[in-house]
Amino acid sequence: MTRFGVLAALAGLILGMAPQAPAQGPVPHHVRYTVTADQPTRADIYYRAVDPPNWADYSHNPYQFSPKAEVVLDPVRPWVFEATLVDPNRWAMVTATSGVGPDRPNFRCELAVDGVVVASHEGPKGALCSLRTW
Repeated sequence: MTRFGVLAALAGLILGMAPQAPAQGPVPHHVRYTVTADQPTRADIYYRAVDPPNWADYSHNPYQFSPKAEVVLDPVRPWVFEATLVDPNRWAMVTATSGVGPDRPNFRCELAVDGVVVASHEGPKGALCSLRTW
């Protein structure tokens, strides 16, 4: 083996023993849900508070991962919830409804991920904000 071959083999051995950076896990994202209404109204709001471990667990019991808040909204008092999700593209979601009554409070929802609004929607009796199609 030539001197160059020995040096190359030694360098390869040394580089192979260099400490490796630890594997990075999933990066959590700050998710902020905001719901408002144009007039005072009672609202049922479902939202995703945590990432389900997998689709099967979510499908088996979606309400385990989607708490319900029963709130009274008015134009100067929005409902706001902040969560940390690893996969907001898959799981971030907030929906609000006034139910079957005659009120048409005109709901608005907003979904922000890491400080950037990524979805918004409005509707006379309800609104859904999500990054995926449900």
